[in-house]
Amino acid sequence: MLILSLDTSTTVCSVALHRDGSVLACYELFTEKSSSGMLTTLIQNAVQHSGYQLSDLDAIAVDKGPGSYTGLRIGVSTAKGLCFALDKPLLAINTLEAMTRQLSGFYPPSYALCPMLDARRMEVYCAIYDAEGRERMPTSAQIIDDQSFAELLMQQPVVFFGNGAAKCRAVLGHQPNAVFPDPLIHPSAKTVGQLAAVAYRENRFEDVAGFEPYYLKDFVGTKPKKLVV
Repeated sequence: MLILSLDTSTTVCSVALHRDGSVLACYELFTEKSSSGMLTTLIQNAVQHSGYQLSDLDAIAVDKGPGSYTGLRIGVSTAKGLCFALDKPLLAINTLEAMTRQLSGFYPPSYALCPMLDARRMEVYCAIYDAEGRERMPTSAQIIDDQSFAELLMQQPVVFFGNGAAKCRAVLGHQPNAVFPDPLIHPSAKTVGQLAAVAYRENRFEDVAGFEPYYLKDFVGTKPKKLVV
């Protein structure tokens, strides 16, 4: 089972190659602006440097969202293009679930894990998982205020992480049960590939032609400024 995984949900562009769930290669670019333009190069490096060709792949996996509208479009379009060209199946993994896998098993069972991605202003995309990575609250868009997660924080420690956690820290950082780990946890194709291996074994393939990213909310573009003459 050889799976190529892509993650372009944020400005971090990530590509990984897994054999039977074990990582063979992982390439990541961390830039201020989207590095998705390097996606093709990273794919070639991951596959060729591992001693394989694209034709050797058994499936293509991609993070389906939530995340950056533009980033998700690029990642999904690239994954679908590879699937059509190589006649390979498509696997899609929730970005927040893949982020949570990076911390799964690092905290005691009494803790909850809350991955967060920035969604403009005081809004975040988030979900709640238990310490082993099982979903407790589905993915949603939340506006953060001083009452956010109040009931959950009264019951147990909650680990907030991801690039949306900073705005939450400013509001909820005083709560004794609110935990904000360092360093920053980014989405990664490495854990997308680990979850994709499970999905492959369970035959959870997507319809390549009809698949669309999980945007969670409509794209909001910026209005062009009036030209002052």
